[in-house]
This record gives sequence, structure tokens and C-alpha cells, in this order.
Amino acid sequence: MFYIGITIAILFVITLLDALKVVDYARGIGLVLTAVIYPHMVLLCYLAYDAAWEQEMRLTWILFLVFAGIFLLYWLIHLHIFPFRRDRSGNRRVKILYGGRLLIYYGLWMLLFQSVWYTVLAKRVWNFCSGRDVVWVFWTDLIVCLLLWLGILGNGVLRVVCTSRQLGIFKRILVMLFFWVPVLHLCFLFYLCRKAREEYVYECCRHEIREQRSQSDICATKYPILMLHGVGFRDHKMFSYWGRVPKELVRNGAVIYYGHQEGWGVTEENAMVIRDKILQMLAENHCDKVNIIAHSKGGIDARYAIGALGMGDKVASLTTVCTPHHGSPLVPYLRQMPEGLYRFICRCIDWGFRAYGDERPDVYRSGLELDPAYCDEFNRKYPDHPGIYYQSYTSVMKGWYSELFCSIPYLVLKRLAGDNDGLVPEESAKWGNFRGTIRPVGRRGVSHADMIDLHQEDYKGFDVIEFYVKIVNELKMMGL
Repeated sequence: MFYIGITIAILFVITLLDALKVVDYARGIGLVLTAVIYPHMVLLCYLAYDAAWEQEMRLTWILFLVFAGIFLLYWLIHLHIFPFRRDRSGNRRVKILYGGRLLIYYGLWMLLFQSVWYTVLAKRVWNFCSGRDVVWVFWTDLIVCLLLWLGILGNGVLRVVCTSRQLGIFKRILVMLFFWVPVLHLCFLFYLCRKAREEYVYECCRHEIREQRSQSDICATKYPILMLHGVGFRDHKMFSYWGRVPKELVRNGAVIYYGHQEGWGVTEENAMVIRDKILQMLAENHCDKVNIIAHSKGGIDARYAIGALGMGDKVASLTTVCTPHHGSPLVPYLRQMPEGLYRFICRCIDWGFRAYGDERPDVYRSGLELDPAYCDEFNRKYPDHPGIYYQSYTSVMKGWYSELFCSIPYLVLKRLAGDNDGLVPEESAKWGNFRGTIRPVGRRGVSHADMIDLHQEDYKGFDVIEFYVKIVNELKMMGL
């Protein structure tokens, strides 16, 4: 009974220190002791029962059960609900994510400790239980230990899989399929831990930057900003085409509007929507100009509004990102298929986007407007307005594996036009003051979708949020 009392005293001290945040169950000495003791509470309760009944100390055993139950409940709540308390990211999602990483590591350490425990003591415990004809105690203890371990490990995996923005659908499926395969699952577990740590570090750095410039309003431009999407998308509140970018710009003082042009609308009709939005911005903000940041075909729509619809005097700057100013060789390449088949495919896409919300989708004509020959004529017909500052950016993928949905177009464009972002050749995106091509040091590269934070992921060597913060801050410094 003496050793049982010592165990309870140790658990009481650790629980008290954890509650006072002096130690942490999930780290250091707390991890070692609790990962060894708590999984064997069934065995400890039986040993306490056996010793108490022999010494006629039934009240002591009842007190032991009460304290053991309290400590075990506190342990389970702390690990499963609040595994991580020293958060520096300022982001609840990332806190949950990193808590999953700690639970995975806790589960791995627990596996190591229990493997040693059963290797060294399992035979003695078995002999003790069989000698008293209570073999069920041994098996119950083993099953409870296994369930606690699987619960901790499973909670950690679910936290990372459900909250991480670095994992794609394919990787999530692989993790859920092979998490149960011995040995192989260790590779997936360490991969999840690495991804969770990378995302946590990114968010901590971002939070620190936000704190440093919280009062600076570095994106508070003189004129409001109109953000224009490309083909195949719409501006929705529930799903942001621009990912996390607008929220960060607004946090730093920017006034943001969206174009709300159609996903597969022709240039003339989209430009009229943009014209109306510009006039609305001027009226609501009592200003005489706006700044435009456009991605993909949104840049073409904006230039038509400027050149053909009289918006030149109402636009201060046009920043285009991955816009095919000189067209895309993909269009004439696709036009090589039979005309009837091509039109049928276009009509099917039209039907889908009409259901999606477009009033007049026209994939056939929209595609023709990205033909290099059409774009050359467009550029001659609508030159740059002299009072507007034009600048452009683009990016490139490093291989077909950089972006799953752009892999085939990338390979075709690579053969036809060289480096590209999966949809737009590098040379085609150059317009006005070309500010450069995003070429990160990582193996992935930056795709057409990555440039608008569509996947809301962080990549080595390129921070898409800070990229746009820098663009808007430069516009502010220019007095725009």
C-alpha cells in the first residue's frame, strides 16, 4: 500500500503543477510520468484493492479510486481538449493544429514507454494475476492501455488532417488509409508533425509581423482597391477567390471591393460590370480614382473597361498578376479538335456555370478572346492610358507535379511556349512595368492558382499574403 500511496502523491503533485502551468502533461517530466502511469490505472486500482482488503483499509481504497478517477479525468481533458497552452500564433485553427502535433508525439512516446514496460514487467504482472486467478485484470489493463494510446494518437491525427491547409485531398486520403498500417504509419505520422510545425511557424511569424505593424496602416492607399478575378470563378462571401489576402489588406488599412464579373462572361460584358463597380466605388468613397489589382483574364477585362468604356480617367493604377496579355497558346492548341466537339464541350461548361450563377456564360467566345492573334489585335486597339500606372507580375511552376489541376496544361505550354504557371506563359504576362517572375527556392514552384492564395497554403520561399501587402504598400508610397 506504501507504493500505491507514493503513486497517488506523484500524480497529485504533477496534476497540481500542471494546473498551475509549472509543468505540462504533454511535455518534459509530465509526459514521461503520465505516459507510464495513467495507462495502467486498472492495474493500479486492483493492486490498491488487493492491498487494502488484506490490511482492512477499505476506506483508503475508496479514496484511492476517487483520487485516481479525478486525476485520470483531468489528464484526459487536458490532453484531448487542451493539449497546447503556450500558443504564439494568435490563431485558434493553428493552435488546434499544433495541439494535434503534440498529441501525435505524445502517442509515439507513450508507445515507446509502454513497449519497454510490457517487455520488462509484463511477465511478472501476468504471473501475479494468474496466481490470484484474475487474469482478466491483465487483459483489461492491456486493452485500456491500447485504447488510451489509440485515442490520443487518433485525436492528434484528426486534428492535423482536419485543420491543416498544407495537406491536399490526396494526402489526406493516404493518411486515413495507411494510418493503421504498422511501421508505414510512422512515416505518415512524422510527415503530419512536420507539416503542422511548418504551418505553426508560418503563422507565428505572420502574427508577429501583424503585431509590429498593427498601428501603421501600411495598406491605406489614397484610392480604394478593386480586385478582379479570372475565368471560371465568381466572387462569393463563403469562398474567397483571393484566399486570405483581402482580410490581411483590410487589417492593414486598405479599402477593398470585388469586381463581381461573371466567371465565363465575354470581355465586353464583364467590362461593363467593372465600369459600374468603379462608379459605385467613386460615389461611396468620394474619390476620383481607384486602384485595380487583377488576376488572369481579369486584367484583360480591366483594360477593356479603361480603353473602350471611358474609365481611363477614373483608374490610378492597374496591377495584373498572371494575366495573358499576349494570349495563351493553349487556345489554338485546343481548337485543333473537331469544331462540333469543341462547341459541345463549351456548351456543357456554359450549362454548369449558368447553374453556378452566371447569367450569360459563353466559354466559346471567352476562349477565343485569349487566342494570341486576338490579343495582338486587342493590344493594338486598346493601348495603355497615359495617366495610369501599369505594372505586372507572373510566376512559374517547376514541373507538372507543382499543381495537380494544372499539370496537363503546364506540359502542353512548356512544349509550346516555355516556362509557365500552368495556364499562362511567362512572356505573355509581361505588361507595363514588369516587376518580375516569382521563382521560389522550393521544388514546387508557384502556380496560377497559388498566386491568389486559392489553396490557402504556405510555400517555402514565397509568402503570397505579404506579396500583396507589398504591392499595396508600394501603391501607397507612390501616392496612389
